[in-house]
Amino acid sequence: ALTIKGYLGTNYKVIASVGHVRDLPKSTLGVDIENGFDAHYINIRGKGDLIREIRKEAKAANKVFLATDPDREGEAISWHLYETLGLNADKTRRIVCLEITKPAILEAINNPRQIDMNLVGAQQARRVLDRLVGFELSPVLWRKVQPRLSAGRVQSVALRLIVDKEREI
Repeated sequence: ALTIKGYLGTNYKVIASVGHVRDLPKSTLGVDIENGFDAHYINIRGKGDLIREIRKEAKAANKVFLATDPDREGEAISWHLYETLGLNADKTRRIVCLEITKPAILEAINNPRQIDMNLVGAQQARRVLDRLVGFELSPVLWRKVQPRLSAGRVQSVALRLIVDKEREI
């Protein structure tokens, strides 16, 4: 954030979200299976002060640039910030750069875009699938194998391959 602020100058205020600000709740499924697998997000514990600070600065700003990583996780973080902060679509833009250099930052600022909801949807699908698989399978692992193990979509397929191979042997 300090490096980017140095590149942009005093007309910009740069605040880092330090990753995600919302996620599915830990204690419940957080996915409404009956209504199109709608995800129920909550603010991450410990991010409240940061969210309030960013919201206050965003309200005072003429324009808000969301500059998270250029992948589906980064896109989702930008979308979560947009939603959580209650940002205005007219004054909010998404910027992407592949390196933290002055030319790359200035190029990104000069070429903003909207949040790519296809990338957000891809991240949400991955997160919901992890939750649906993991929420049901992880407690079985805790009882049968070892406490605190987690199972997600990738681990579940790997486990299935191991079980199939073991049965074949």
